Amino acid sequence: MSDLMQIYTNTQAMHTRTSLMKVNEILSNHQYRLSTGKKINSASEDPAGYALARTLERRKRGLAVALQNSKNANSIMNVAEGGYQNIMDIIQIVKEKATQAADYSLNSAQRTALDDQVQALLLEVDEIVDDTTFNNMVLIDGSYSGDFQTGERYDDILSVSLSNADSVALGLNAIDLTTQSDARTAIQQASDAIDLLASAIQHVGEFKVRLNSKINALGTQETNTESVRSTIEDADFAAEQMEVVKNQILQQTSVTALTQANSAPQIVLSLIQ
Repeated sequence: MSDLMQIYTNTQAMHTRTSLMKVNEILSNHQYRLSTGKKINSASEDPAGYALARTLERRKRGLAVALQNSKNANSIMNVAEGGYQNIMDIIQIVKEKATQAADYSLNSAQRTALDDQVQALLLEVDEIVDDTTFNNMVLIDGSYSGDFQTGERYDDILSVSLSNADSVALGLNAIDLTTQSDARTAIQQASDAIDLLASAIQHVGEFKVRLNSKINALGTQETNTESVRSTIEDADFAAEQMEVVKNQILQQTSVTALTQANSAPQIVLSLIQ
């Protein structure tokens, strides 16, 4: 017997209703993707893709923090280098004054005056050391030493230590220009201090080179990681909109088909009239 002649169970309408429900579910899914911008909104849609996207997101967020850490470390090196450079300028002046005081043409009063200038400059050296800070930590007094987390893995670290640049560490605390002999000794003391300071600045420069390299590498890794995650998880709006239009048409035709299927059993009435 044809389904058309059955009125108790409208099989055609049931099939059409099932099709309409499937179309509605598919359409709803595509519209949800358009609203969230993501192709994968739950693990049930793509379990493997969801797990991979979360792994990539973990890596990307770790890289972003490591990048900021590296930039902070680079800023600290800039502050330290600035302090060292200011002290270097002062020590160069100290050497000039020592060379001047070592000349036989000066008398005792003039050497004393030069010594007073140098002692004032050395006080300024120690003040610069005390004032060269970051987050309330003194950078160039010999106490700054530790590991910067410059990667998203636990062992991605850069160990940094900064040299002491106060007058005692530079061997200038006992400098004296009041006699020609002491002034000549001061010339060598200032030269040695300049060499020590130049070495300290060199180390800071080496740290900065490494940090700049890490910053560039981390930026590239973060971009590439996010690009891969986006390919897996983010919605293609053009494709999703195309699917929405297609399923809207199917939805409309399914509704029409369901209406026709529901009215088809009325043909049976013509048999009993």
